[in-house]
Amino acid sequence: MRPEILNPLFAPVTALKGLGQRLGKLVEKAAGPLVVDLVWHVPTGVIDRRFAPKLAEAEPGQMVTLTVTVDQHQPPGSSRLPYRVRCSDETGFIILTFFRARGDWLERALPVGSTRTISGKLDSYNGMLQMSHPDHIGAPGETELAIEPVYGLTAGLSLTMMRKAVQTALARVPALPEWQDPALLERQAWPGWNAAVLALHNPAGPEDLAPDRPARQRLAYDELFADQLALALIRAHAKRQPGRSIKGDRRLQDPVEAALPFHLTAGQRLALAEILGDMAGPERMLRLLQGDVGSGKTVVALFAMLAAVEAGAQAALMAPTELLARQHAATLNRLLAPVGLDATLLTGRDKGKSRQALLDGIADGSKPIVVGTHALFQDDVLFRDLALAVIDEQHRFGVEQRMQLAAKGRGVDVLVMTATPIPRSLMLTSYGDLDASRLPEKPAGRKPVTTSLVSLERLGEVVEAVARALAQGTKIYWVCPLIEESETVDLAAVTARFDQLQARFGERTGLLHGRMKPAERDRVMEGFAEGGIDLLVATTVIEVGVDVPDAAIMVIEHAERFGLAQLHQLRGRIGRGDKPSTCLLLYAPPLGETARARLKILRESDDGFRIAEEDLRLRGAGEVLGRKQSGMPDYRIADLAVDGESLAVAHDEARLVLVRDPDLASPRGAALRVLLYLFARDAAVRYLRSG
Repeated sequence: MRPEILNPLFAPVTALKGLGQRLGKLVEKAAGPLVVDLVWHVPTGVIDRRFAPKLAEAEPGQMVTLTVTVDQHQPPGSSRLPYRVRCSDETGFIILTFFRARGDWLERALPVGSTRTISGKLDSYNGMLQMSHPDHIGAPGETELAIEPVYGLTAGLSLTMMRKAVQTALARVPALPEWQDPALLERQAWPGWNAAVLALHNPAGPEDLAPDRPARQRLAYDELFADQLALALIRAHAKRQPGRSIKGDRRLQDPVEAALPFHLTAGQRLALAEILGDMAGPERMLRLLQGDVGSGKTVVALFAMLAAVEAGAQAALMAPTELLARQHAATLNRLLAPVGLDATLLTGRDKGKSRQALLDGIADGSKPIVVGTHALFQDDVLFRDLALAVIDEQHRFGVEQRMQLAAKGRGVDVLVMTATPIPRSLMLTSYGDLDASRLPEKPAGRKPVTTSLVSLERLGEVVEAVARALAQGTKIYWVCPLIEESETVDLAAVTARFDQLQARFGERTGLLHGRMKPAERDRVMEGFAEGGIDLLVATTVIEVGVDVPDAAIMVIEHAERFGLAQLHQLRGRIGRGDKPSTCLLLYAPPLGETARARLKILRESDDGFRIAEEDLRLRGAGEVLGRKQSGMPDYRIADLAVDGESLAVAHDEARLVLVRDPDLASPRGAALRVLLYLFARDAAVRYLRSG
């Protein structure tokens, strides 16, 4: 139950005085449906009305506050013309213009002979000073015009209306109990929560909106702390579920390792020791294995799965696409050959008797290692004894799906793998409920990739280079950002580029994009991997997991439109065989400063973790993983690019709080429950043992 003290903030915005249905809908579109959304609707800037010159000192383009005498009204002769009011001070005159304004209203607001204070932006017309539709008109001293916050708006909603709505919402803010540690508040010189909210919406100058101001820092920390506390509660709940000790005897691991055509790297050995240590412990394992493209995560996962099989149990590996699941199954079966085990593949494509035979083998335990897609979630998939669930490319699945797969067995250990290098701050937000292992190096034999920037103006030269490479038997990726021609976005569409390249290179050209049926996509990919397709024109569906060792060239069109981490993922598709590999980043000139910085980093480095940190710095958190698919929290105040240190503090503090007060039963614990509800992290409250 949400604490009653928060009810005024969780009322609909239409409950605010002065907001009817029409205005309420506009405010809801701009800020959100609840009063609390207006509290979190952070100002984007300020209007400074403190400059109050005489007319002779004022210049067009300035925001000014003027004290003038109203001289004369000049009503228009036609409705198409503006209504003009001439005003003056002792140094000059100005014309106020109003389009489609009512004359009777203007005569009341600006009576001839009266002194009025007006504020707005100056412009000039026919060499005369002019102000169109002043923002403020009033008697001198009637309102104090100084600094006003600017808010994000929507069509039909004025800044004045939005400010009024925000101030009405602030009047409803209750006095909330303090949930932060008093020592932290004193050390940081942070205000109380209520004072911080008022300061946020009443800046004394543009500098008050900077991320390092105490009020803003305090509120950002509150938001991050609520998030970390919610994740810590989910983690504590998962850890409380009865686990089991899974210990292998190496009878399968040793012969598989002896047959590997390479030696495990130091990073792989360390990660494996951490994983096997977790599995042997009494608690459930919840671990993230992150490694750059081609760092050998699948091999590490295989040894963990073998440990489960050695202990007499089963293991499952879930991939986000059928193509990737097939590839994992093929890789595992190749590595399992020395011990005579098979990895069973289960996808949505399996039907009828063949599917039933697979399900029977999974249910009776005769199929100890299962690889699949979302099909593994289905109710009719029953395991005899699932002990380990490995989930590949976690950012394609939600936390709930992770728990669904874990529920297929008793005390199931969960290992999550990702090839998307994740900055530490995003690690804590997206995977804060998991322990983490990292594979920092690539296995021996991976070829470096030469990365070059090429202007799209040289497209003809690139096509000729592709022709030469195809003649030498090289396979090539050509990546485009869109699927169909768009009138609004002038980008090379994958279908149009495919038509052009197919006209030149014929049947050797294949097309791959996300709107194709899965079976058709698989057929094209198989043709590229093993058959007659040598030039694959594709969208970013090839970004994750696809392994074609003969592919040695990648052309990425409009590289400036992609994120750094995504470009790094794409580039990781080549350099897997014995040929020298090249990545050509085609860009549309002129390049902006940020795009140039991004592409420069990509040319200089192939360290995915450095690239991810730079991506976060240059683009902000929302872009790096793609919030919609990653389940990342959508922060209203915090900005991970600047609040990374606060996040680390919040992470540690949340864990400490639950060590001292696991049920949030103390007075501070009650205040922390208010915090969780305030930031809509109430789903985590159900994981408290005392409800």
